Amino acid sequence: MATGSSAVLRYFLMLLVTTLLASAAVRAAEADKLFDQSLGDFRVELESAKKSGKRGLMLMFEAEGCPYCLKMRETVLNQPEVQAYFRRHFLVFSIDMLGDVEIQDTAGRSFREKTYAQELRIRGTPTFMFIGANGEILARHTGATRDAREFMLLGHYVVNGFYKTQSFSEYRKSVR
Repeated sequence: MATGSSAVLRYFLMLLVTTLLASAAVRAAEADKLFDQSLGDFRVELESAKKSGKRGLMLMFEAEGCPYCLKMRETVLNQPEVQAYFRRHFLVFSIDMLGDVEIQDTAGRSFREKTYAQELRIRGTPTFMFIGANGEILARHTGATRDAREFMLLGHYVVNGFYKTQSFSEYRKSVR
């Protein structure tokens, strides 16, 4: 009898794990709604952002297998209010920090994704880089935020120009 009970328990545990993994994959896939399809030419993307009345571009540098990138996708970037806010203010693109896809930066220089990340001194993932309408880097944030609220604060920090006078850490403390 113990063998039958143990088989049933194993079955239910396998079912539970499968359900949890599938749920996590769905939550992470929802984050894809945030990202625009890239043409691979950020000069063109920036012109498109300007014509659309957006502040510029937000680039997310990530890497396959990065647990913090996955956390952001599963708990923050999949949130409808986060997606609506960032899509209203930026064109949003994902860059594989280890990737070989050829892209052009906002100055028209060609790079592979990983070389572009090296050029920008991206050291960790995820890194969020905000590029203004004139191609200048406005702000960057390395690492996952605690939650969607903190990521929204990051957006407000950039959109409202607080990056000009203080660090994100100072801004975050001032609004608590």
